[in-house]
Amino acid sequence: MTLRSFALRLLGVLAFAGILPGQSAASELCPALDTASPGARQAITDHLCFYTARPGEPAHQAVSPEELQADLPWQPANGHDLVFSHTDSVYWVQLRVRNTGDHQGLWYLKLNYPLLDEVTFWQEHEHPGAHGRPTEAATPLVTGDLYPFATRGIDYRYFLLPVTLDASESRIITIRVQSSGALNVPLALMTPGEVIAESNHLTLIHGLFYGALLILAMFNLLLFLSSGTRYYFYNAFYIGSMAMFLFAMGGFANQYFWPESTDLANSSIPLTLALCALAMALFGRSFLEVRTKTISESVLRGLAWSTAGFLALTFLLPYSKSILLNTVMALTVIVSLSVIATARWRQGYQPAAWYLAAWIVTVVGALAYAMAAFGYLGDYLAREVMMQAAIGGQVILLNYALVQRWRLLNQKLLDVEHQARTELELKVHERTAQLRNTMRELEQANQKLATLSVKDALTGLHNRRHMDSILPEMCLEARRTRQPMTLALVDADHFKRINDTWGHDFGDQCLKSIADCLNQQVRRPRDVAIRFGGEEFALLLPGTESDGALQLCQNILDTIRSSEIRTPDGDITQLTVSAGIAEFNAEEQPENLFRRADKALYQSKDAGRDTVTLAQPELSEEGVRTSSRN
Repeated sequence: MTLRSFALRLLGVLAFAGILPGQSAASELCPALDTASPGARQAITDHLCFYTARPGEPAHQAVSPEELQADLPWQPANGHDLVFSHTDSVYWVQLRVRNTGDHQGLWYLKLNYPLLDEVTFWQEHEHPGAHGRPTEAATPLVTGDLYPFATRGIDYRYFLLPVTLDASESRIITIRVQSSGALNVPLALMTPGEVIAESNHLTLIHGLFYGALLILAMFNLLLFLSSGTRYYFYNAFYIGSMAMFLFAMGGFANQYFWPESTDLANSSIPLTLALCALAMALFGRSFLEVRTKTISESVLRGLAWSTAGFLALTFLLPYSKSILLNTVMALTVIVSLSVIATARWRQGYQPAAWYLAAWIVTVVGALAYAMAAFGYLGDYLAREVMMQAAIGGQVILLNYALVQRWRLLNQKLLDVEHQARTELELKVHERTAQLRNTMRELEQANQKLATLSVKDALTGLHNRRHMDSILPEMCLEARRTRQPMTLALVDADHFKRINDTWGHDFGDQCLKSIADCLNQQVRRPRDVAIRFGGEEFALLLPGTESDGALQLCQNILDTIRSSEIRTPDGDITQLTVSAGIAEFNAEEQPENLFRRADKALYQSKDAGRDTVTLAQPELSEEGVRTSSRN
């Protein structure tokens, strides 16, 4: 022991015993954590104290707790995560633990952040009745990225410190953390069962994530080998480099790939980040089909060469500088690609929309992940999962964009082939294949046209074509299930006078108003509102008897009558409609049902309009009863 260490330890003993005034022990600020209490372990940050030792301070040079000043001004964490941005300081963390249980117990102090250069753990016993002053420190656990992975003692990507406490035993755990980058010190005190359960959950998540990335990368590589299309290779390159970057950030690469190489443990993160930036630039340039001799092409070519240069500088610059430069470079590539993708989308290149959506998803996750990695956000584990979700979403969107691009190129190829066949009069079997292709496209177009043709362009309601198609089906269903089905015809009163007085534009406005009323009143999912003529509307009401239809139509009449519409000359006018209702008879045909409803409608017109008439099952004109206006 050096003379300086002995003097510091002697001063610490005197200050703890009260011989020297002015000391502020960490035990006064942070109470001991009861290891037997799950709630206390969950709130570990309420029991942590820390000290930031800046360069030049004695605590910065100290290499053990005995060398710290006795009056060191510890700060309580107060329930907050220990997160520190890029700094050259040394951080000391202290935690007092006590086993209040009746039996010996084993716990693990877990530091859930793998990217730390130097981490040293001490466990010190406390003397009962001696004001908690620690005894001689036990052999420390010295580990971190500057040391081989085996120094961690436990084969795990995070740092684990076994803590074994007898009944009523107390200890002080001191941690010294120093790193050239940002610092995250997310601590958790867990039982072995809790550590295994959490590890199993994370193993499943990471296995699914990295397995999916590997499959997609291999799939794109096979597509490249079979088609020779370069952007498949660049996509596989990007997926692979992104997987390696996240693998390194998560501590897996240090654990499995180079556990004995401390140089690779520190340089792998900026190195894989530069590879990601290079892959992004190459893939974006190829996928977006940027034309040569344009500003966009010059920018992407410059970014590709720049990222290659930054990749080489990673082997020469220290970690703290290379990670910042490569992060800025990657963000520059992402922003540039987003701008160019937006421009290509506006130029009509549709796959660029999915490409842009993929980058938006990535930016959200990357920002949260970067802020956690650089010490501006806590809960690094949650940010890691968020980043994996964002990258997973991006990869899916990018591959979907590749599918859309393939479809676009395939369509262009088919168009060129079609033109060449027409101009060069190819062989008979080629023209036959062309004809089949044309017939298939025509059938698809007809189907699409049929879909569009069932809607009325003015009101948005279904039109007469849809009514002619669905009315027989509803009648067959009503006959088969023996459920009621009612048809109601609604007609605007004096509509010709409206058109003649205020013009057809105002008439169209009135028709829209009637259609809106029908949509509001017809709420059941299977009920259908139809405009089948100029001012004529129909309601198909399966599962509704005539009395229910009568009440519905009366509500429609009341609503339309009470509404006011402003005319082009500024006056207020009111609309009225008449309605005729016929309930389906299982013995009749759809045409007869429509005819009876139409007769009932004319009966309403003859009765003075603004009236609902219900047709009786008989087909005679006498078999109707009229509901006068209310």
